[in-house]
Amino acid sequence: MAEEPHMRTPRVVLGVCGGIAAYKAVEVCRRLVDEGVHVIPVLTDDALRFVGELTFNALASEPVQRSLWDEDTPIPHTRLGQSADLIVVAPATAHTIARYAAGLSDDLLMATLLATRAPVILCPAMHTEMWEQASVQENLATLQRRGVEIVPPESGHLAGGDSGVGRLADPAVIVARALAALAGIVSSDLAGVRVVVSAGGTREPLDPVRFITNRSSGKQGHALAAAAARRGADVTLVTASPIRLAPDLGASVHRIDVETAADMERALGEACRGADVVIMAAAVADFRPKVSAESKLSKEDGLPELVLEPTPDILAGLVAQRSKGQVLVGFAAETHDVINRARRKLDRKGVDLLVVNDVSAPGAGFDHDTNAVAILHAGGGTTMVPLTSKDAVANAVLDSVIAHQKENRSPT
Repeated sequence: MAEEPHMRTPRVVLGVCGGIAAYKAVEVCRRLVDEGVHVIPVLTDDALRFVGELTFNALASEPVQRSLWDEDTPIPHTRLGQSADLIVVAPATAHTIARYAAGLSDDLLMATLLATRAPVILCPAMHTEMWEQASVQENLATLQRRGVEIVPPESGHLAGGDSGVGRLADPAVIVARALAALAGIVSSDLAGVRVVVSAGGTREPLDPVRFITNRSSGKQGHALAAAAARRGADVTLVTASPIRLAPDLGASVHRIDVETAADMERALGEACRGADVVIMAAAVADFRPKVSAESKLSKEDGLPELVLEPTPDILAGLVAQRSKGQVLVGFAAETHDVINRARRKLDRKGVDLLVVNDVSAPGAGFDHDTNAVAILHAGGGTTMVPLTSKDAVANAVLDSVIAHQKENRSPT
């Protein structure tokens, strides 16, 4: 694996305007901070009608900035604009978009936007009629011609019971676009490293309609793939996730979709040859029907005899075929005696790291956007990661991978 120094911490000004979607900016702030970004929130007076200053003070890297006149420096907008690597405005109201297009600078956020040469990402949110209004679209087109990136709103339920286009893009999508814009500033400590990640729960067919599976959504595995890609790795994601998870993982992630444990075994057997790091985050079914019916089973046919057989132990196979220096990471989902059971599995499987979580704990495990894990090291020691976003867990796992590789590198 190539060793690259961590690059400097990127600085992002997060502008929050006065709209009902302002509450989602809290999640954008938290996710960016989890990704190691220095976030400076700039809130308009109208934004404070919807969200509290204290919330951002607790989550962001600096206290909320809100006025041109309440700092020691007489030119706060210049300081913010010149020091920012990126400005993200979420939500961006129709009023803010119009003022920005016209070049008005009547508050701190607008003055900062005009005083920066950093990239700008606008994330509009408004009712459908406003979004489709000709003047709004013309203002957005003007800003796009000037190089401003627009993250368009989504369709869905709006304030007041309406439904249509205009809902703020998902915070995960906004953060992904921000991190893409920061490429080259965010740490590139995995540059040149080949990483393979498995994700999701496999499906073992009973017949053409029914299957045996588990509750894994694949979110943690997808977060691992995205985090590794952002840190410079060349990533292959082998996923049995039942849904197409957002955000787009980007061109540096090669995605292979599979369904059964046998499919995953074949795909990983090929993908892991020559890989530097293999992270087995998938929840592979332990059993499958010995015989899968060729046509749909029905009640009229009577109760079928269901005989199960073990699926292949994919992780054991990967350990057996591993190349010299390859780092292998296993995952375990437990509900009791978590650490002891995980330690025994770590010893039995022969992996370098084992990531275990208590899936019965609130907010952790299957289908949540959050997780809490323990990372067990083969040489002894445990890294505890308390409840946080799955993006933050992914980075903690990758940090442990890099630490393990450094500790075990042969002296030159």
